[in-house]
Amino acid sequence: MKVLVVGNGGREHAITWKLLQSEKVQQVICIPGTGGTASMPRCRNLAMNVSDFEGIARFALVNGVSLVVVGPEVPLAAGITDFLHAQGLTVFGPTKLGAQIEASKAWAKDLMHEAKIPTAKASVFTAVDPALAYVRTQGLPIVIKADGLAAGKGVTVATTLEQAETAVQAVFSGKFGDAGQRVVVEECLTGQEVSILALTDGITIRPLLPAQDYKRIGEGDTGENTGGMGAYAPASIATPALMERIQQEILEPAIAVLRSRNIDYRGVLYAGLMITPEGNPKVIEFNCRFGDPETQVVLPLLETPLDELLLACVHQRLAEQPAIEWKPGSAACVVMASEGYPDAFQKGKIISGIEQAEVGGAMVFHAGTQSKPQGLITDGGRVLGVTAIGDSLDAALDDAYAAIKQIEFEGAYYRQDIGYPVRRTRSRGQALGIGGQGAENEA
Repeated sequence: MKVLVVGNGGREHAITWKLLQSEKVQQVICIPGTGGTASMPRCRNLAMNVSDFEGIARFALVNGVSLVVVGPEVPLAAGITDFLHAQGLTVFGPTKLGAQIEASKAWAKDLMHEAKIPTAKASVFTAVDPALAYVRTQGLPIVIKADGLAAGKGVTVATTLEQAETAVQAVFSGKFGDAGQRVVVEECLTGQEVSILALTDGITIRPLLPAQDYKRIGEGDTGENTGGMGAYAPASIATPALMERIQQEILEPAIAVLRSRNIDYRGVLYAGLMITPEGNPKVIEFNCRFGDPETQVVLPLLETPLDELLLACVHQRLAEQPAIEWKPGSAACVVMASEGYPDAFQKGKIISGIEQAEVGGAMVFHAGTQSKPQGLITDGGRVLGVTAIGDSLDAALDDAYAAIKQIEFEGAYYRQDIGYPVRRTRSRGQALGIGGQGAENEA
């Protein structure tokens, strides 16, 4: 079959890479794709905007596409699934109604309360003055969130009143566009973060391997939030007993309430969790799609053909699907970013060394690249996700960092502490001097 993947990041590159491993997948078309997908056998990029629903539908129908997989949240929130369904196409990804679970943090909070899902206490405001008045009555630290989609950058964990007030004013100033119509002020949870990417057909829901990602730009989890600077899987804190609690207390109640609201949710339900010091899972956020960069560590460990799982979801037969199979070991991904990210950065820098990195066994997923006559160039804030698999997390991290040393582009930046809090826990004699991951609510 032919599969069409919508999106142009590292997540979509990883999805495409995994789909092409299936003997049933004849070709993958990426709209618009990346410099990485442009060079893959049996794959082609199509220079089309992800918001061109009519053009995407026309191409899929004319070219006999069997399945459309939507990667990013923005087209899902805009209703791409609804539009393509109306044209008779098969789509993996929730409808516009379902995508509200990410497109509106206030809507998601309401759903969690209805489902009795454990989460942080929060209040929602539509004007700056009441929000500021509320913030001044609360303790610190406190979390300020723009209600809508802000590419992972609409959250501030404020440790001072001045930071909190500035964050509230920034939301209503228009900094985040339509995402700033409302602000969610939330208590700050502490503990370790875990990302659960779960596949669902609207009735049955099955989690994939738990992952842990690193949102902050700076080492030791400092600085601004980003789309994600690295990840590893499986996350050891998510024990089988904890995963059972997550299934019973979070995933199944969420799907049940969506169904009670007549929302037919078929796709990924991403639960961003904080595991408290007492070992209790609480939801920081829900997302309506595969996580990035979590996908770049989860899919490399997947043994079950991805296309089988996606089709089981869209045809509502996930309950009949055999148990998901996984490779042994761990996977680690380190993101190489452009200098200045997540603020202003330059594009068009020549990239070299990817072939050498891949010869050593790494998988290099392209998050922001373009293939030009002069070669591969940078085309985004997050440029590459360098992933490696190892018998242990230490081995995977060692290989990922060794591969990074083979890759060069002007201004390349990456965190050198991905996975290190876990390493430190496992080997207390190793003096790394780096703070633990997930000490604050960073959704």
